[in-house]
Amino acid sequence: MKQYPFLSEEWLAAARKIRAEYRGKTATIPVSVRMNQIIDGVPFGDGVIHAHVDTSSGDLEIETGHLESPDLTITISYETAKAILVDGDAQAAMQAFLGGRIKVDGDITKMIAFQNTSIGAAADPGAAELARRLQAITL
Repeated sequence: MKQYPFLSEEWLAAARKIRAEYRGKTATIPVSVRMNQIIDGVPFGDGVIHAHVDTSSGDLEIETGHLESPDLTITISYETAKAILVDGDAQAAMQAFLGGRIKVDGDITKMIAFQNTSIGAAADPGAAELARRLQAITL
């Protein structure tokens, strides 16, 4: 399987394809959150990626660009984003947050509820398989 740098155009295309295969095969997300992300320190392009997470439909939607009227916006480093989004490292998320390496603007309770839901999603076999496949395409 080909591997690509996390969040590169090639990685995003491969991740979209994998996510499409799993649409409807994972548990719905019970927490509604609309979160914009500013990922800095990206080792390619202009060094910053604007993305978002939206669970308002019950599905986890992750895409580039920002949502209008988000619940919150987080600013996070590339390495921390990779540890959280690809490696599923909840400890890295907590350490980054407590260490001030995750800046939150907006309703922080939505982020905490979403993180708690994400931890529980690991028990979903479809979500776990999806996560493994995303890890497999990541350099």
